[in-house]
Amino acid sequence: MPRLSRHQAGLRMITPTNELERQLQAAAAENARLRDRQNATAEILRTIAASPSDARPVFEAIASSSKRLLGGFSATVLQFIGDELHLVAFTPASPEADEGLKSSFPRRIEDFPTFALVRGGETIQFPDAEAEDVPELNRNLARLRGFRSVLFMPLMNRGTAAGMISVTRAETGAFAPDLVQLLQTFADQAVIAIENANLFNETKETLERQTATADILKVMAASPSDVQPVFDAIAANANRLIGGYSTAVLRYIDGAAHLAAFTPGDPEGDRVLQASFPVPFAQFPAFQLTANGESVQLPDAELEPAARGVARARGFRSMLFTPLMSEGEAKGVIIATRRTTGAFAEHHVRLLQMFADQAVIAVKNVSLFNQVQTRTIELARSLDDLRAAQDRLIQTEKLASLGQLTAGIAHEIKNPLNFVNNFAALSTELMDELSEALAPIRLEDDVRGEVDELTGMLKDNLQKVVQHGKRADSIVKNMLLHSREGGGEHRLSEVNMLVEESLNLAYHGARAEQPQFDVTLKREFDPAAGSAEVFPQEITRVLLNLVSNGFYAVAKRQARADASYEPIVTATTRDRGDAIEIRIRDNGTGIPDEVKAKMFNPFFTTKPAGEGTGLGLSMSHDIVVKQHGGTIDVATEPGQFTEFTIVLPRKSGFANGSG
Repeated sequence: MPRLSRHQAGLRMITPTNELERQLQAAAAENARLRDRQNATAEILRTIAASPSDARPVFEAIASSSKRLLGGFSATVLQFIGDELHLVAFTPASPEADEGLKSSFPRRIEDFPTFALVRGGETIQFPDAEAEDVPELNRNLARLRGFRSVLFMPLMNRGTAAGMISVTRAETGAFAPDLVQLLQTFADQAVIAIENANLFNETKETLERQTATADILKVMAASPSDVQPVFDAIAANANRLIGGYSTAVLRYIDGAAHLAAFTPGDPEGDRVLQASFPVPFAQFPAFQLTANGESVQLPDAELEPAARGVARARGFRSMLFTPLMSEGEAKGVIIATRRTTGAFAEHHVRLLQMFADQAVIAVKNVSLFNQVQTRTIELARSLDDLRAAQDRLIQTEKLASLGQLTAGIAHEIKNPLNFVNNFAALSTELMDELSEALAPIRLEDDVRGEVDELTGMLKDNLQKVVQHGKRADSIVKNMLLHSREGGGEHRLSEVNMLVEESLNLAYHGARAEQPQFDVTLKREFDPAAGSAEVFPQEITRVLLNLVSNGFYAVAKRQARADASYEPIVTATTRDRGDAIEIRIRDNGTGIPDEVKAKMFNPFFTTKPAGEGTGLGLSMSHDIVVKQHGGTIDVATEPGQFTEFTIVLPRKSGFANGSG
C-alpha cells in the first residue's frame, strides 16, 4: 500500500473538522430558530393568559409572530361572523396599503371563493399571486398590499372554521412544510384564545344572570304580597344584562295591556309611554303575536306603524317581545328595546325568557300569599269563634253548677224565710186581735197609753219584718234566675215576634201595677230581621228587663216634667247579615256616667230599697254575651234618652239545644 504524503494526510484530517463545524453551525441556527418559535409560542400563551375575555391582543401577537417567523411581508387574522369575513388583526405595511386592507372588510364570504374553501377547512397557498389560476379579488388585494405569495390557514374549532390566518411574502414561491406547520400552531393558539374568550364571557354572563336571578329572588322574598317591586327589579336587570335602551313589563288585565314597570329614560318619552297604556288587545299587536308563547322581535320599529310613535318618542329602533305565560295563557309581556336596528342575540332572547318566567312566578307567589292570608284570617276567625263557643259552654256549665248550688242554698234559706214572713204576718194579725181584746178592759189612762204605744211599735216592727222578708225572698228568687242552667229550649226563633211579645208583656205588667201609667210604644221592625238560634225564654227575660227599665225611666221623668212631655219607648230590629240587631230606646231620665260604668255589675241599682235587686242588667249581660255570644251596649244622655243595643248571632256556638 503506497504511503500518503504529509500534505495528503493533512487534507484528510481537515475535512471532517470543517463538516463538524458546519453541522454545529446548522444545529445552532436550528436551535435559535426553535428557541425563537418557542419564545413566540410562549409569548402568545402569556398574552392568552393576560387577556382571558378579549381575543384581540392574542390575534395581534399571532399576526406579528407569524410575519416574523415565516419571513413574511405581512400577516392578517380574520374571523368568520355569520356569512361575513371580519378583519381582527394585521401587521402594518404602508398607510395607503393599510387603509386599503381595512376598507376591504367586512366582506361577504361568497365574494371570495378562496375564503369559502378556507372556511371548509382547507389550507391554501398561492405561490404567485399573479398566476392565472388566482382569483381576481385575491390578485387585486395582493397588488394593493404589495405581496406576491400568500398562505391561508383556517382556524378550526371542533370541525368548524372560526376564521383564518394569512401570511404573505414579497417574493414568489411556496411556503416550506415546516412553516405551514408553524402557522398551524399559531392557528391552534388563536382558536384557544377564541375559546377562552367565549368561555370567559359565557361564565361572566352566567354569573351576571345568577346574580340578577338572586337579586330578583330576594325581592320576591322581601315582597310576598306585592308584585310591583319584583316587576321593577326585572325591568332594571333585564335592561342591564341585555344592553338594552329601555325595558317595560306589561300585564294583561280585563282585555287590555297595562303598564306595570319600566326603566326610565327622558321625562317626555316616559310620559308618552305612560300615556300609551292601558291599551285594548285589539290595538296592541304584541298580544296576538306572542299569544302562542313564543318571543317575537321587531328589528326596526320604523316599519311597524303601531310602534313607530312611541319608538320615536322614547328613542329606540328595535324591540324584543317575550310573553309571560301561565298555564298556556299569556298574562303579560316584557318588552326590551335598543337604539340600533337589527335582531337580538339568541342568548338575550333566552335571558328575557328567564325574566318572564320569574315574573310569572312572582305573580303566582303573590296570589298564593294573598290566598293563604285570606285563609289564615278565616281560620283565625273560626278559632276565635270556637274559643268563644268554648267560653260560652264553660260559662253555661259554671252557671249550671252555680245554679245547683244556688238552688240548694235558696231552698235552705226559703224555708226559714217563709217561717219568718208567715209568722210576722200572723203576729201582726195577733196584735190587732190583742188590741181588740184589751179594748173593753178598764185600764188607767197612762197604762192604756203605754199599752197602745207598745202594741203600735210591735205592729210597725212586724210590718218591717214582713217588708224586708219579702225583699229577701225576691233577692233569693232573682239569684236563682241569674245563676240557673239554660233557659228552656234552644231553638230557631222569630226575633220580631219575641220583641213584640216582650213589649206587650212589659206594658200590661206595668199597667197592672200602676193603672194610671201610660206610654207611647213605637215599633220599627225590619221584615228581613228573620230568625236566630236562641233560648227564647232567656231573650224574653232580657227584653222584659230593658223595656221595664225604660218604663221606669220615662215615668220618673214624667213625674217632674211639664204637660208637654210625651213618654216614648221604641223597639227597633235590623238585619245585620250574620247577626240581628235589637234596640230598646226611651226618652226618660238617661244614665249618668258614674252609673253607666257600674250598671252591669251584680247587685248594683239606683232604685229605692225594695224596688230593685240590681241583678236585672247583670243577668241580661250574661244571657246576651256569655250564653248567646252576642253584644249589649248602651248609649245615653242624662235627661234626654237611653238606648240599649243588642246584637245576636243568627247561629249559636252550641251543637244542640242543650244549652
